[in-house]
This record gives sequence, C-alpha cells and structure tokens, in this order.
Amino acid sequence: MSDLSGKRVLAIVTNYGIEQDELVVPVDHLREAGADVTVAAVQDGDVQTLVGDKDPGRTVTPDTTLDAVDPAGYDLLLIPGGTINADNLRLQAPAIDIVKSFTTSARPVAAICHGPWAVVEAGAVSGAQVTSYPSLQTDVRNAGGSWVDQSVVSDSGAGYTLITSRTPDDLPDFLREIEGALQG
Repeated sequence: MSDLSGKRVLAIVTNYGIEQDELVVPVDHLREAGADVTVAAVQDGDVQTLVGDKDPGRTVTPDTTLDAVDPAGYDLLLIPGGTINADNLRLQAPAIDIVKSFTTSARPVAAICHGPWAVVEAGAVSGAQVTSYPSLQTDVRNAGGSWVDQSVVSDSGAGYTLITSRTPDDLPDFLREIEGALQG
C-alpha cells in the first residue's frame, strides 16, 4: 500500500443507494494509506448504502454536504456507483459543479460502476476512453467518450485524468489506479 499522507480525496454521494463496497472499500483503503478523505452527501444525515442495489448495507456518516464543501482543496474526486445513487447524484447541481471544478482544473476523477453518469452529465467525457457498468455505454458514447469493457481505465483524453471501473469486482485495479494518480 502506498503512503498517501498529505493527499486529500473528496467522495460525493446521495444519502441513499450507494453500492456499499464502492464507497466503503475505497474510503477505508485510502484512509489506511494516510489520505484525508471527506465524504460529502446531498444533505446532513446518514448515508444508507446498499448491497447489490437492493439489500441494506452499512450506514456511513458524511463529513459534510455537497453545498458546503469547497472542492478546490482536494487532489482527487471519487464518485461511487449504485444505480439509485448515481441516477440521483447526476440530478444534483452541486454535484455536477464539483465534477466540473475537478475536470476544468485537470485534477483526477475516479468513478466506478454507475458513477460515470455524473461525469457524463458534467459534459466531461468527450475524447476520453471510459469503462463503467455496461448499461452506461450508450450514454458515454453519446457524450463523446469511447466505452470499453475493461476492469479499469485511466485516460487523459478529455484533458484530465479520468479513472473508471465497472463493478465492485474490479476494486483492486481501481484502487491501484487511484493510488497512482494521487502519487502523481
């Protein structure tokens, strides 16, 4: 495991429907490596994760809200999936503003499963190679990205580093690429 001391990661979520392992595993892993990880949710109050988009998972207490967080102080943006979370997150103007803050300043964004929906909504996949849960491939292509079926893709074709992954099964590869992006 890398030493990520001094690195700051922002994870953005809604308060319900996040795929448990796509939030909990990266947050725990990055914190264990020394990174300062902030979880920002749509509103105050617990975040209910799900397992397989249906069974209740762990409850996570967010550190702040999307409205209150200043994305400028972070080195990487993490967007976990979960169908319900990702579909609702892309409708939240503060979340899309956060994505745009990272992409326009060329800071890395890491999105897994349905998480790339927020990046599509922000207009930030054109020119990038992207992977995701397979149901997003038409959205990615319609937004100007190139969709591929791989465990992880790290690509800078859109002018910033975009790390994408398909499912919780790909978390080891996803975490390796996140660590690499944080180490610069």
